[in-house]
Amino acid sequence: MLVVIDTNIIVSALWSKNGAPAQILSLVINGRLIPCYDHRIINEYRDVLKRPKFKFSESEISFLLDWITDNGYSVVADPIDIEFIDEDDKKFFEVAKFCGAKLITGNIKHFPEDEAVITVSEFFEKYYK
Repeated sequence: MLVVIDTNIIVSALWSKNGAPAQILSLVINGRLIPCYDHRIINEYRDVLKRPKFKFSESEISFLLDWITDNGYSVVADPIDIEFIDEDDKKFFEVAKFCGAKLITGNIKHFPEDEAVITVSEFFEKYYK
């Protein structure tokens, strides 16, 4: 299954290794979910994960981003003409719609109401009972 993972899910997964976001990341690393991304998403992941407040190691960040870029699905998504509360979130929606993927996020209110946009708990409820 193709997925787009919002940055907040990546941060939560690395922050708490036993939480539901970590289970999503585990499914990605184990090849059960295929992450879709573009250069903007990878750049945001890198920028956010390197913030000093998170204290993630450079090797941890590099391993994860290298894995995603080596095993994920890189695209150049078509722009979508929808206004977003936070325009920085638009890239995730554009990639999800372009790929026909589920966008897994912890901030569902930042996105349009769309069947592609799903929370972690909704994802597990619908796809991994």
